[in-house]
Amino acid sequence: MAQKQGEHQISFGMAQPSSSSIHPNFMISKESNGAYDLGELDQALFLYLDAQEQRVAASGELMPETLNIFPSQPMHEEPSMKSSKSASDPQASSEIANDVKPLVKRKNITSSSDHEGPKTPDPKTLRRLAQNREAARKSRLRKKAYVQQLECSRIKLAQIEQELQRSRAQGLFFGAEGLIGEHGLHPGFGNLSSDPAMFDMEYARWLEEHHRRMCELRAAVDEHMQENELQIYVGHCLAHYDEVMNLKNIAIKTDVFHLLSGVWMAPAERCFMWLGGFRPSKIIKIIMSNLEPLTEQQLIQIYNLQQMAQENEEALSQGLESLQQSLSNTILSEALSFPSNMADYMDQMAMAMNKLSSLETFVKQADSLRQQTLHRLNQILTSRQMARCLLIIAEYFHRLRALSSLWLSRPRQE
Repeated sequence: MAQKQGEHQISFGMAQPSSSSIHPNFMISKESNGAYDLGELDQALFLYLDAQEQRVAASGELMPETLNIFPSQPMHEEPSMKSSKSASDPQASSEIANDVKPLVKRKNITSSSDHEGPKTPDPKTLRRLAQNREAARKSRLRKKAYVQQLECSRIKLAQIEQELQRSRAQGLFFGAEGLIGEHGLHPGFGNLSSDPAMFDMEYARWLEEHHRRMCELRAAVDEHMQENELQIYVGHCLAHYDEVMNLKNIAIKTDVFHLLSGVWMAPAERCFMWLGGFRPSKIIKIIMSNLEPLTEQQLIQIYNLQQMAQENEEALSQGLESLQQSLSNTILSEALSFPSNMADYMDQMAMAMNKLSSLETFVKQADSLRQQTLHRLNQILTSRQMARCLLIIAEYFHRLRALSSLWLSRPRQE
């Protein structure tokens, strides 16, 4: 009974503290500053557990399973012992200092990185980004040029259809108009020259190539090419204008009246036609009102060019009017009686033929004035300005042809 009472006192010793039932090591010493020493409590707990294990082993009973919540060694040491050990052991002090330094260094690095701004990409990354932007820009330009090419193809197809309709109306396609019979050419059409038809076909091809070159020039301008690169495109376009001048010179020798009639042009173009083409002064006026700002010297030079073109146009117009009057006087030199004197009649026709031959000279001089005006503008303007000038001229005539197409396709009123 006394033994059981002693065990009871040990088990509840922590709940019922008394000097008679608690082991002296169980006492928690309180220092002078009021802090309790937890190190002695750890030692007392381990002594208590060892006594319990010895008692169970002596009695042969099984010890109940408990959670292993107590450490195998005391968790606390005497502060005085730690400080004395650190102070007495230089190696320990250096180890502690070495452990603290990396922590301080990492903290300084972290704090400095927090204050730094966004990191600047390296040159390689910047170069790659620039290449990507350039590739995207070129892709957009190619897409735009492709769309413009499709639009040009549509316009060319409409123009070809218009040329076919005009050729059929002129009787150039004999089979379509029923002009060819079973035994050959219909009577009255045996002397029809094929030279005007050939000129119309060649001009249609030239117009198709002209639109293609204008599309290329527009794409080059939109791509912001350098002046020397743009000059190549401008030179090609001017050379293409020279080709149509040479084509007209050949047609003048065969049938000058075909050129003067303007049947190879769109109906709206004929309203502004002058001696088989456009008036140079009119084109200069259109350019000056639509071209980008010009320098004072360029304005003076273009103004002088316009004045020179107007003077030449007036001189050619007056010469043509004089030729018409002289031709009329030659025909009327004899009385319009019937029957007339055959000898006098043939003399009159010979004189009229000689005067008509000078008509070719007027048309050639007009074409030469048109050609010189374009090349003189190329000398005055920069390559970019001249490219814009050619595009303005092309757009002007394109709108005239579009107006003609709308006029021909309008609904007819009965």
